[in-house]
Amino acid sequence: MSRSLASLRGVMLALLVLCGLTPVTAAAELVMFERAGCPWCRNWDREIAAIYPKTREGVKAPLRRVSLDKPLASEWKLDPPVFYSPTFVVIDKGREIGRITGYSNAESFWGLLGAILARTGQTPTP
Repeated sequence: MSRSLASLRGVMLALLVLCGLTPVTAAAELVMFERAGCPWCRNWDREIAAIYPKTREGVKAPLRRVSLDKPLASEWKLDPPVFYSPTFVVIDKGREIGRITGYSNAESFWGLLGAILARTGQTPTP
């Protein structure tokens, strides 16, 4: 990063702090467990993936993808374990808040995700 861009970034952050504004940070995370060749995963990718990070939900709970095609790391010892793909798990402060098993359509996904995020205090605001 050039010196002028670094200086500009520093000035902008200082202004945000002085104005009482701070950058939004996500406490929660949406973890998508998926398998290669999963048709429902492809549907989610086609209908949601490109817009998700641009939504209020995507800002409040950024997406992380985890493959079920290889052994899961020890951090993913969920109870009950994840078997089906896609499975979306909202993790907040290291614990599971809720999950959505499967994907049928965008309307259902957004409704279910909104209800789960409401439990984290990360409810998307208009």
